[in-house]
Amino acid sequence: MPDWDGPSPASSAAEIISGAVDALVTGRGGGGVDLASALLADTEDPARARDAEQALAAALREAAGAVWARGWQPAEAVRRLGRLLGPAAAAAGAHAAAADLERHSSATVDPVWAAQVRSLGAPADPLAHLADANGLLRFEAVEQVLRTLAALRALPPLQRLMDPPGSHRPGRTRPARTRTEVDRGKLARVRALLAKAESTEFPEEAEALSARAQELMARHSIDRALLEADEEGTSEAGYARRLPVDAPYDDSKAVLLHEVAEANHCRAVWHRELETCTVMGFPDDVDAVDLLFTSLLVQAEAAMRAGSSVRDRSGRRAGKDFRSSFMSAFAVRVGERLTEAARSVRDAVQAEAGRDLVPLFAAREQEVEKAVEQVFGALTYERMRGPYSEDGWNAGRAAADAASLGSRRRVTDR
Repeated sequence: MPDWDGPSPASSAAEIISGAVDALVTGRGGGGVDLASALLADTEDPARARDAEQALAAALREAAGAVWARGWQPAEAVRRLGRLLGPAAAAAGAHAAAADLERHSSATVDPVWAAQVRSLGAPADPLAHLADANGLLRFEAVEQVLRTLAALRALPPLQRLMDPPGSHRPGRTRPARTRTEVDRGKLARVRALLAKAESTEFPEEAEALSARAQELMARHSIDRALLEADEEGTSEAGYARRLPVDAPYDDSKAVLLHEVAEANHCRAVWHRELETCTVMGFPDDVDAVDLLFTSLLVQAEAAMRAGSSVRDRSGRRAGKDFRSSFMSAFAVRVGERLTEAARSVRDAVQAEAGRDLVPLFAAREQEVEKAVEQVFGALTYERMRGPYSEDGWNAGRAAADAASLGSRRRVTDR
C-alpha cells in the first residue's frame, strides 16, 4: 500500500488529523504525516492555529473515550503510551484522560477513576507542555500528538474492570461492601510493615517484617471468609485489578506475582504483550496481592543490585544471566515461603476455632476459578526457562529467604 500523500491545503484541521492518524495506523505515514504536522503547527494565521489546537484537543478527548470503551483505565493507557512512545506521548495521554473527565458529572464517575486521572498530573495545554517540558518544536509536538492518537486507536480490547466516566453507578460494578475501620486499620498496619521491610538494611529484619505482613493478611482473609460464609449475597470472587509487570525479567516478575496471588487465594492472568497481569479474587485478597507484590519487587531489586556488585566464581562481574537467574530463584523461593506462612496461619486459626477451614477456602477458590473462566475463557500456560547462572540462582534464593516469604509454577498467559 503506497504512503499517504498528505492533506490538501484546503482541508479542515479535523480532516487533516483524521487522515494523518489513519495513515499512521495503517503504516502509510511517510511524508504525508510531515505535511499534516506542518499545516497543523503553522501559526501564521492565528485563527487557523486556534482551530488546529482545538481540533487536536477534541481528537484526544474522543480517542480517550474510545479507549475507555475498550476496557482500558487512565493509568494503564498512559503507562502503555509511555512504554510505546516515551514521556511526551504519556503526557498527551494524561491530558486526554483529564479532558475526557471534565465532560462528565462527578456523580457518574467512579471515585477510583477520578483519583487515577488526578494522579497523572495532566498538562492543561498539551502542545505547550510537550514543547516546554520535552524541548520539542511546535511541529514536533503536533507530530507527537498525532502519533499518540494513532497509538490510542491501536490499543487492543481489555476486560472492563471499572465503569468509564458517564456510566458509573455506585455499587453496580464494584463490591457493595464498604471497608470497615478494622479493614482500614489492618491495611495500614500491613503497609507500615512492608514500608519498613523495604527500607531496612538488615535482611533478617526485612524477612521478619514481610513475614508478619503476610500473616496479618492471611488472618484477615480468614476472618473475612468466616464472616462472609454466614452472609448471603452476590459473590465478590470476580473482583479484579490489573498490575504492571515491566521488563526486564518480566517473566520472572510474572512468576512472582503468580506465587503471591496463589498464596492469597487469587489468580493472576498474564498479558505478556501488554506487560500487565490481571489479578482476580475476593477484594481483600486482591488488595493483599497488590501490596505484597509491590513491596517484594522493591526488596528483590534492592537485593539484586547489591548482589550484582559482587563477582562470580570466575572473577567476572555479575551480568544479565546472573540477574535473570536471581529474579527467577527469588520468585520461586518467595512462593514457597508465602505458602508456608499462609498454611501456618490457617492451622493456628483452625486450632483456635476448632473448625476445618480447608473446605471453606476450597469453595472460595472454586468461586474465583469460575469467575476467571467466565471472564477469560480458555487460558494457555507457559513454562519459564531454567536459570543460566548458578551463582545468580543461589543468590536469588538467599535473597528471598532474607527478604520475605514455589515450587516453580506455571504462569497463566493470555
